[in-house]
Parts: sequence; structure tokens; C-alpha cells
Amino acid sequence: MKVKITRNAAKQLKAILDQEEDKELKLRAYITHAHGDHAHYGLALDKPTDEDTVVSTDKEIDVIVKKDEPLLDGLVIDYLYTPQEGYVLTNPSKGNHGDH
Repeated sequence: MKVKITRNAAKQLKAILDQEEDKELKLRAYITHAHGDHAHYGLALDKPTDEDTVVSTDKEIDVIVKKDEPLLDGLVIDYLYTPQEGYVLTNPSKGNHGDH
């Protein structure tokens, strides 16, 4: 499983993780809704379970994803400032570029 976090997203996520009192919490990326060959994604702080894989990223942020979920493999977590500030999760490896 691969997950990429952009520089902008890493900056925002590290600020959140540094403020969190429970240092065992990690970032979870999950599917909120799947249809056809793509999905919509969400983020939360959570602890891994037996059904999860923890993916280490090059930004020193571990991401929890559900094992054997192909729509999470190749996920890109970004943070955009315009046109609306917030996280954008896409999976270009699955043809999901966030617009449809």
C-alpha cells in the first residue's frame, strides 16, 4: 500500500498531531462513499485495528488504511488554499482525480 502526503498537507497534519494529547493516535484515511471505479475519502485520528495497515510516508506521518482496499492504495493527501481551503484526497493511480 502506498499513500503520499504533499508538503502543504504535511504541514497542516503535523500541527494537528502535535496538539493531540493521545500520542498513540494516527491519521486514518478511509472511504466515505464508493461508486463505480472510484471513491470519496475522509480523514480522522484513530488507532489501528487488526483490519488495518499502517503506511509510513516520506513526510514522517503514518497513515492507517484498511487492509486489502484497492481504492486506498495510491492515495494522495493534499491541502489546498484556493479555491476553498481544505484537504483534498484523490487516487490518481485509480483514475480518481477528485473531479466528476
